[in-house]
Amino acid sequence: MTDRIEIPTRMLVHALIREDGTVDADELYTVANTLGMSDQQVRLCVKRLVAEGRFTHEGRGRKARLHATPDTVRALAPNADFLRHAFDQDAGLAPWDGVWHLAAFAVPESERTSRDLLRETLVHLGGAPLQGGLYVCANAWERYVEEAAHRLGAHGGLTLLTSTDLRRGDTREPAELARLLWPLQEIADRYHRLGRLARPRLDRLTGTAKLSPSELLTIAVELAAELTRAMEPDPLLPPELLPRPWPGAGARETVARCWAALHDREGGEARPALFRLYADITRGAAGRAAR
Repeated sequence: MTDRIEIPTRMLVHALIREDGTVDADELYTVANTLGMSDQQVRLCVKRLVAEGRFTHEGRGRKARLHATPDTVRALAPNADFLRHAFDQDAGLAPWDGVWHLAAFAVPESERTSRDLLRETLVHLGGAPLQGGLYVCANAWERYVEEAAHRLGAHGGLTLLTSTDLRRGDTREPAELARLLWPLQEIADRYHRLGRLARPRLDRLTGTAKLSPSELLTIAVELAAELTRAMEPDPLLPPELLPRPWPGAGARETVARCWAALHDREGGEARPALFRLYADITRGAAGRAAR
């Protein structure tokens, strides 16, 4: 018996978007029922997504097909760069160069919405606040920060710089700074949970029992949801700045092995774009772990 992973209905719909931008209703309802969701719950979610302009709807019942709008597909595409970088770090292929990357912004009160969104984006990209309007990251994030600032109309008030000499009060040792600036214990707890939930699913995937397509898809959705929960708040600090042992590496290795096993069991069926991307990225990581 494996622990249940709570998955919001909206996240399920998003996770099942195929490479052509469609969601098959029969597949959606089947996986939803496996996850303990009712048909009514799914129908209401689909209705909201269509009303918000995120999807269009064609057909009725389980024969229907949802079409994600181009904006929806772009917004939901996972940032493959970050996932690849995490696995490179785990494999020792992305050592830290000792450089801190800083971003400062000055956005007027009249543009508060843009300011708040930029602040949220910096945190999402792995930044930690140092002072009002000043954020630091241990990875080269300039391209992503500038893209966000341009999109939000705040690029004119953005300042970017790097430093090898960062201090907070009397603290200057990099690992101590990381401990002060980021909630490492909370992030570690998320990875402990990811590893604990992924291991029994790996046992099922590598066992001899036959698993139906809907069962395989359900496991894939569960893994994607829990991996997202663990990685979204993770600044992907270099291993040199993290406590040892760090649970993120082990949890991601287990997930990579799950995705490799899912790919082996795939049998040529079409899969959602999210899973194809995860399989491509994690296959190499699982191969390295097996050597």
